[in-house]
Amino acid sequence: MAWIKEGKLSLWNRFCANIIKAGPMPKHVAFIMDGNRRYAKKCQLDRQEGHSQGFNKLAETLHWCLNLGIREVTVYAFSIENFKRAKSEVEGLMDIARQKFSLLLEEKEKLQKHGVCIRVLGDLHLLPLDLQKLMAKAVQFTKNYNQCFLNICFAYTSRHEISNAVREMAWGVEQGLLEPSDVSESLLDKCLYTNHSPNPDILIRTSGEVRLSDFLLWQTSHSCLVFQPILWPEYMFWNLCEAILQYQMNHSMLQQKARDMYAEELKRQQLEKDQAAVTEQLQQEGLQASGDAQLQQTRLHKLSARREERVQGFLQALELKRADWLANLGTASA
Repeated sequence: MAWIKEGKLSLWNRFCANIIKAGPMPKHVAFIMDGNRRYAKKCQLDRQEGHSQGFNKLAETLHWCLNLGIREVTVYAFSIENFKRAKSEVEGLMDIARQKFSLLLEEKEKLQKHGVCIRVLGDLHLLPLDLQKLMAKAVQFTKNYNQCFLNICFAYTSRHEISNAVREMAWGVEQGLLEPSDVSESLLDKCLYTNHSPNPDILIRTSGEVRLSDFLLWQTSHSCLVFQPILWPEYMFWNLCEAILQYQMNHSMLQQKARDMYAEELKRQQLEKDQAAVTEQLQQEGLQASGDAQLQQTRLHKLSARREERVQGFLQALELKRADWLANLGTASA
């Protein structure tokens, strides 16, 4: 099955979609596509066929999302923990990934038509080199498209992602791009694999498991979590509608209000740190911090401006480092 399914929803599905779209709609939905192996066992298929059916369901689900106006989808395709499975199953999954990314590169016209930007999030160094190159080519070809976004988490866990973000900040300090005091929660957020995406509005897990399995732990603190009993290859349009309805029922209590409050708290904490640093500077110079409010405000402004300049320079260098690695990988001979 192709990655990009074209055509409209059925008449009944369109009718239901129009009703759902009258309420607040998610812009970004994440999926833990669980249940492929249990589906294979249930239907007396081999495991590889179960995983293949799971991919077919992904293509169908992306079609539904596109028709519902959901512009960004993130999927948990392969966890680093999956490397612990039987060698034959891991190799089979790598073969499926090769087939599907090769197929993706054959659908360039559809990708361009719909403006689909493909991102692969994870530690690609852990994958076979030929698969790394296929993924890099897909990312490079679609990097300038911006109508809709598909984030494929492959060789990914959230803990690994956060650890990598910490290493990137340490690299920035080592390179003299950052001061140790520049390291913060908000900067770590900008160093994650998902730094170009808004946080998911909904995270959906199928198969009845009620856990996140180390997926987007940082990004889903204010997301609507929906756990559904259906196995992934059996997922239906109505299951997606049910998840969106749950999001809509909780929308007023979730999302922007909580995120805004959290952002304000981070700003307040940063201001307190800056004020303490300025007070210490003035005391070292033999001045009273409370004696000249204008001087203190000027120092605060300079401190904040210098930090922002360093942070932006670091983020540009980090982006360039990542882009160069992908570009070199994508243009390397197979």
